[in-house]
Amino acid sequence: MQKINYPLIVSDFDGTLVKEDGTISEYTKKTIRRYINDGGKFAVSTGRMPAGILPRIHELGLSGLVCCGQGTAIVEIDTNEVLLHGRMPNDVAVTVCKKMESLGLHIHVYDLWDYYSNMDDEALKLYESIVKTKGIVVADKPISQFVKESGLCPYKVLAMVEEKDNERFRLELEKENFENCTVTRSSKFLIEVGSASYSKGTAVEFLANRFQIPLEKTIAIGDQYNDLPMIKKAGLGIAVKNADDALRSVATVANYTNEEDAVAKIIEKYAYGEEEK
Repeated sequence: MQKINYPLIVSDFDGTLVKEDGTISEYTKKTIRRYINDGGKFAVSTGRMPAGILPRIHELGLSGLVCCGQGTAIVEIDTNEVLLHGRMPNDVAVTVCKKMESLGLHIHVYDLWDYYSNMDDEALKLYESIVKTKGIVVADKPISQFVKESGLCPYKVLAMVEEKDNERFRLELEKENFENCTVTRSSKFLIEVGSASYSKGTAVEFLANRFQIPLEKTIAIGDQYNDLPMIKKAGLGIAVKNADDALRSVATVANYTNEEDAVAKIIEKYAYGEEEK
């Protein structure tokens, strides 16, 4: 058994752990298994809902916990028990949806196991093909009206946008100052609004407390703006080489991209090896 310098690693999934074609290399899988066998705790923290990430977690052979929806739901992998719920109030969700509707955006509203879309288009089909879950299309009324009438208190509300429009729409939504909400970017094409009380940072803190591991002995790995809270919270925050500039500016930057097995190489260099000073 090899000595571990950091007994808890929390990794983003899309753009960080998984390659662009949706695969995870055997080298990365073996490195994660070796780290766990040597006593480490490895967890995924993702924007995906449980149904969109649990099959991939089982593929990795992980047990323990997975953090979903930007830290708004923490799920026990083997039982599907939800240990933490971070829902938005219904009236706030309605307000967010109305603003997105006024901007003509493609909207997803997330319950725990289902998500609802206001558009049945190619963007939805692409999203479904990536997360391997089908959206429920709300076609007979505005999605804000559906959310209000159903009393849904979602975990988050997402907008799919063109890459060139991402920052403009993010700032447009941010200036609305939705009550106790944060607006973040989870990819070049996705903007997300969720409760300000929960983030990937609070998820790292939850895991560290759960496993009784000091925060300074944790590593967080990510690639996008929404990973910023966990990068700041962890003892060592690492951005993969392909990361968003906003993340690279505050993190230790790895020499490898997600296409180059960055997570495996980070485990080898930092979890096992000596950090470069």
